[in-house]
Amino acid sequence: MGSFSIWHWLVILAIVLLLFGTKRLKNLGSDLGSAIKGFKNAVKDEEKKDADTAAGEGSKESLAHKEADSSRVIEGEAVRRQNSNDQSGNKPS
Repeated sequence: MGSFSIWHWLVILAIVLLLFGTKRLKNLGSDLGSAIKGFKNAVKDEEKKDADTAAGEGSKESLAHKEADSSRVIEGEAVRRQNSNDQSGNKPS
């Protein structure tokens, strides 16, 4: 009782055909198909645009860091760190 038999579906299909006609249903199907195709194309274009933007920003950031690092001077004294494996007991100078 929960599902429809094939005869129920055929009666529903006949009523829909009588109400809308085959020409109208054909136009509706083609319009729906073109709308879905347009949506998929828009999504692909947006993904490509985002990927191009992300790639462009990454290279700009790299150039900015290289320029900033080239002008920066770090002053300090080199210190040798003692490894935990070092058995000599010498402290860094």
